[in-house]
Amino acid sequence: MTVSRRSMLAGGAAAVAAGVSGLAANPAGAQPVPGADGQPYLVGCGIADVTGAVAGQGMMGYSELDQVATGLLTRCWARAYIVVDRATGDRVVFVNADIACLFQSVHLAVLRRLAARFGDLYTERNVNLNATHNHNSCGGTAREYAYSLAAYGFQQNSHEAEVNGIVAAVAAAHERLAPGTVLLGHGELHDASVNRSRAAFEANPPEDKAELPGGIDPKVTVLRFRQGGTDIGAITWFATHGTSLTDANTLISVDNKGYASYRWEHDERGVRHLDGPPGFVAAFAQTNAGDMTPNLNLIAWHPSGPTEDNRANCALIGERQYRAGRAAFAAARPMGAGGVDAVLRYVDMADTAIDGAYTPDGRPARTAPAMMGAAAAATSSEDNWKTQLAFLREGDANPVVAALGGVDAPVAQWMRDVQAPKLIAAPLGMLPPRPWVPGVVPIQIVRIGDLVLASGPAEYTVVSGLRIRRVVARALAVPVENVLLQGYANGYSGYVTTPEEYVSQQYEGGETLYGRWTLPAYLQEFDRLASAVAVRADLGRGPAPLDWSSGAQPNLLPAVPPDVPAAGHAFGDVLTQPQPGYHAAQTVSVEFVGAHPNNDFRTGATYFAVQRADGDRWARAYDDNDWCTELHWSRPDGQPAASVIEIRWTIPDTAESGRYRIEYSGDSRDAGGATTPFTGTSAEFTVG
Repeated sequence: MTVSRRSMLAGGAAAVAAGVSGLAANPAGAQPVPGADGQPYLVGCGIADVTGAVAGQGMMGYSELDQVATGLLTRCWARAYIVVDRATGDRVVFVNADIACLFQSVHLAVLRRLAARFGDLYTERNVNLNATHNHNSCGGTAREYAYSLAAYGFQQNSHEAEVNGIVAAVAAAHERLAPGTVLLGHGELHDASVNRSRAAFEANPPEDKAELPGGIDPKVTVLRFRQGGTDIGAITWFATHGTSLTDANTLISVDNKGYASYRWEHDERGVRHLDGPPGFVAAFAQTNAGDMTPNLNLIAWHPSGPTEDNRANCALIGERQYRAGRAAFAAARPMGAGGVDAVLRYVDMADTAIDGAYTPDGRPARTAPAMMGAAAAATSSEDNWKTQLAFLREGDANPVVAALGGVDAPVAQWMRDVQAPKLIAAPLGMLPPRPWVPGVVPIQIVRIGDLVLASGPAEYTVVSGLRIRRVVARALAVPVENVLLQGYANGYSGYVTTPEEYVSQQYEGGETLYGRWTLPAYLQEFDRLASAVAVRADLGRGPAPLDWSSGAQPNLLPAVPPDVPAAGHAFGDVLTQPQPGYHAAQTVSVEFVGAHPNNDFRTGATYFAVQRADGDRWARAYDDNDWCTELHWSRPDGQPAASVIEIRWTIPDTAESGRYRIEYSGDSRDAGGATTPFTGTSAEFTVG
């Protein structure tokens, strides 16, 4: 049934002066605790490793077949935050992961694991899982075919790393729950993003563009978590893409948001090693970043800015977010509204009838099964060095896309009308043996005090996000500045542009899978959900999502052979020793006879450590989670089962002088599948 936005607003606005109301009974096991100590919440933060395979498997973000992982720059993390209202026992979980996308198949797998561990304490209603949209994480983690194809199919090992790591982060946050407070801070950041689709943005009405001067969303929002007088964590929201390192990078890594987390966490607790206490947990989350790029120069097929060095740009854009987050954190104040709540509902975005109240021309509309356009296949020229389909360009209507099956695909005329003017390159929602992307997707509203998150499983442009924020704010009678569009949440289904932006068929419009009226469908469904929250009505769960856990999951990669050491050597031997001495800014390089890194992801441990002499013992100074270190994996020429592991350490200015060495830890696998750990240690060298 379609519901008029005007009728929903009229029915809900009068009832919500106090904000969002709860929809469900207290979760089992959550007992209300009075806050006699003046701390209204139980709060907890946790962090866990989600890195996955660092060698020989495809990466996620750019969908390029030749972007195959060759090592590790920094580990990827899931950061979890739990807030419990001590007066009611209601609770919410927020998880931000250093990965490209939080796929629906991962979301459902995590929920199953949480149910097995915690019963009905943490469910799809009160758990929000989202991604930094880092374009340097492991590929093949999705069971949805469209999102694993470029990684040569489904990769069970990396999928499990993400699922296990997210669950471990939630468990760590749960174990750290203690009385505390949550504060809210606001700020702005104007030099860490630029609109990469300005031609589409300019098609929007003046009243929308006036809210976003310069075509960007500069809003910075921070939640500050405290236990007693101690800060334990922060979440910073800001809209910019995780594409600073670009498609030329083949090292698994976090991007600019992960760098910002690294900076803050190191500042708060000193250098954190993997086996140390969790300490302060700093997440940098996305909002409506669909058309926001960190590559400020906006040069086609030459991603750059502020400098010509992509690695330096990643740190600079991350540093700017870090400093903006710290400023808003310092200015954070207690919130007027108390309590927490969440509600989730599934929507069939492949077939939604839309009331004319939500369309620009006032006419009813509908969505269609997911279709990828030629503009999406062409990729975003501002964030990529190359395209694998050079004959396509953003905005093109090139007949060569018939070769991809678009023209000859069994797409009904009404579907083409809904998708127009998109030239369909691949009917993803209709491909066999089942849809290659989700059709039924979740939307969610989460409240933590004054802050409301309208969460959706897509990349929303800044104007799309603005319109959803307005609808939710009106329905809940809260200030629009206290509503954020939390993109990349609980699933992934491409982009969401405004109908006006869609017509230009830039990359974002070509990737708006359900057609021109995708945003009006979201506006309608978010309005229905928020209005129901306002009057404590229960709309139900909605249609069931597709369960991807069974059925064929092809992996097109050949099996990795059992390890053998490089010819004439044993595992752990040093092939290239360091020089006797180095100074700051120089790079130490050591090569070891290694084994395939995917034999053991060394979760909770390290592949290597840079050790400094401390009297008669060696202490770890840096490891594989530091921005100044790298691990590179390769096969020696003519030896397809041997591995060479190169460790690089670019010495920071803050490194203490003294004697150093590098220790590498590997795990060789024999023909029977058994692994044997080994260690290699370089010669000593001095830093002075």
